[in-house]
Amino acid sequence: MGRLPAYTLNPLLDTRWLELLNRHPSASVFHTPGWLRALKRTYGFEPVVVTTYPPKAELTNGVALCQVNSVLTGSRWVSMPFSDHCEPLAGNAAELDELMDSIAHLRVSSGYKYAELRPLSVSPAACTGFGVSTRFFKHKLVLTHNPAEVFGRFSKDSVQRKIHRAEREHLRYQEGRSKELVDAFYRLLLMTRRRHQLPPQPLAWFHELIDALGSSVKVRVAFKNREAIASIVTLQFKDTMVYKYGCSDARYQNLGGMPMLLWKTIEEAIGSGLTEVDFGRSDIDNEGLAVFKDRWSATRSLLTYWTNPSAPPGTRWKWNGKLARRAFAYAPDRLLALSGRLLYKHVG
Repeated sequence: MGRLPAYTLNPLLDTRWLELLNRHPSASVFHTPGWLRALKRTYGFEPVVVTTYPPKAELTNGVALCQVNSVLTGSRWVSMPFSDHCEPLAGNAAELDELMDSIAHLRVSSGYKYAELRPLSVSPAACTGFGVSTRFFKHKLVLTHNPAEVFGRFSKDSVQRKIHRAEREHLRYQEGRSKELVDAFYRLLLMTRRRHQLPPQPLAWFHELIDALGSSVKVRVAFKNREAIASIVTLQFKDTMVYKYGCSDARYQNLGGMPMLLWKTIEEAIGSGLTEVDFGRSDIDNEGLAVFKDRWSATRSLLTYWTNPSAPPGTRWKWNGKLARRAFAYAPDRLLALSGRLLYKHVG
């Protein structure tokens, strides 16, 4: 039997895509028109969905991708930039392979260097031309309706005691989407990225996320007196809360600001009837970050990224040049923020 025809659609304009997301159990916030719109507005990445269904037909499958065009890192399709995962939405293995085969052919005809997929669980068949690119750990906290039971699963020394410390310190908690909270978050993000010798995401990215996703986004900030000492950004979609970004002032690390913020998030998720908190990914060789998430009783699973053609050279850009990392470590805030605005549109 021959290959099925492939069709593309604009997920920002075609309402069938959102209808599919509402029905499909594997849909996530990273599939949504809001996430795609923020990517387009901030970085200029054009979104497209590849499907085997023609225009006007009800969708039962689709793969969301963004076209990343860069003179530094090449032109490619990525599903999905700056997301930890983005599952191809298909009904069965045969449908998945048809989609993968279609993407491979469209990639060649469009002149793109490669296509990258970040599925949560599915694996493309070898015949589709996709091969393993990179592996990570994925971390998920499964929730029950009993906050005390969930709290009891946390590490007593590394998590529970720090939450109690935050209570004794009378840290103040504030959440929302105001400019003041975003500014407080971003000041802490600059501190944290400098500490890690990495460029920060552009400030515009967070404003666009809030504009595009609305109440699904929350900026959460911990204060000691009037000083912002820790902050996280969370995203909510269906029954999942996603812990996406976190940052802190190292001078106040021992006060428990970050554990307090995460516990407030988990309490809210339980109260809203959600079933899991997505703690994101960690590099396989970053045992420290993986253990941090283990201590919150988040279970590890293997997260595999795939590329077509298989394992092209230079698929992932890492900020590991010694000169670059030193520059990120010592650059003043304005230059550090500028580096993020200039570089992130080439990474995806």
